[in-house]
Amino acid sequence: MYSIRRATVDDAPTLSALAARTFTETFGHLYPPQDLQDFIDESYTVERQRTILAHPDYAVWLLELDGEAVGHAAAGPCGLPHPEVKPGDGELKRLYLVKTQQSCGWGSRLLETALTWLERDGPRTLWLGVWSENFGAQRFYARYGFEKAGEYLFPVGDTNDLEFILRRLPHPA
Repeated sequence: MYSIRRATVDDAPTLSALAARTFTETFGHLYPPQDLQDFIDESYTVERQRTILAHPDYAVWLLELDGEAVGHAAAGPCGLPHPEVKPGDGELKRLYLVKTQQSCGWGSRLLETALTWLERDGPRTLWLGVWSENFGAQRFYARYGFEKAGEYLFPVGDTNDLEFILRRLPHPA
């Protein structure tokens, strides 16, 4: 049985392992092994996940199948490098499912959970970054009203990926 629940600080080891696995499954083939390992070692440590999970302005949800974490979404204040980002804007930071769970509808449920949380105090501008060549993800986010608003370079080790910045303007309540 599937379930979505808000992650707690105690979930940091699970989130660390899941984030490294899903990033590697999705994008690992794009990078030299050392660049991939450097990125994982910097971005997905247990301590870094613990810090995120403890921060009151961030939220992470785990998608579980029979108690095993198979996906996650993370959201918080927007940190993307775009000149129109304003204080109070929200960002979908991550949305990943293990390969065997993709295209089964649960990614949409995770996204909807994060969007609802981001707009818990009312409509606001929402942002996210997506790899410029991840066309499936771009179509997925477009279905939720996100449109390209810019681009930037996203470092993975010594490799820089062209990322698109997507934005969804506030929807009236």
